[in-house]
Amino acid sequence: MKILGLDTSTMMTTCAVMEDEMLLGEFSLSLDMSHSEALVPMIEALMNNLDMKLSDIDGFAVSTGPGSFTGLRIGLATAKGFAHVTGKPIVGVSSLQVLADNMYGHSVVVPMMDARRDRVFTAVYTMENNQWETLLEPDAIEVENLIGMINNSYEKVILVGDGATRYKREFSEGIVGKVVFAPGTLNLSRASSVCRLGMLRLQRGESDDMFTLAPDYLRDSQAQRMMSKKS
Repeated sequence: MKILGLDTSTMMTTCAVMEDEMLLGEFSLSLDMSHSEALVPMIEALMNNLDMKLSDIDGFAVSTGPGSFTGLRIGLATAKGFAHVTGKPIVGVSSLQVLADNMYGHSVVVPMMDARRDRVFTAVYTMENNQWETLLEPDAIEVENLIGMINNSYEKVILVGDGATRYKREFSEGIVGKVVFAPGTLNLSRASSVCRLGMLRLQRGESDDMFTLAPDYLRDSQAQRMMSKKS
């Protein structure tokens, strides 16, 4: 089974193709350009280098959030377009679980993305039988509250993602002896993890409806919040 995975939930634009458990290719760029400018040319370059066509792909996997409002829409629209043209299945995966997958094999992983205003998008996962089990559902949490929760609930956790980098001092001072920080290179989303997680869903016979699959922002967009204040 060949899977094309996309992630545009952060500043990183990344795509990958995986066949079964083998990564065939992966491109990732963090540049001063929009996902709309970078994503499709990147996919075309990846497919050309692999001498493959979209019709060779058996399924598509895409990060559904949380993350950048515009980025998530671009990634989803692109993956949906591919699924519609080819008639192949599409599956969405959590951007937080994609980050957690960088720490595959660790017991308790807390991925987090900076949500600004001293908050992070986060969840808590543990590895069971080579699959991630959710201990805390994805949510937007104040850093201070997350520190308290970790102190009260876990003996040892590994923190990963730009939220962990942004608030490293707060976590280091607030959770003494309980946290390990992922190396810098592992704090970035990887499309290969999107592929792996998407393939697990497809192998279980799961797929999403391309017409109803939507971003999981975990909060209203800025425009929606402004409209709510006016109403």
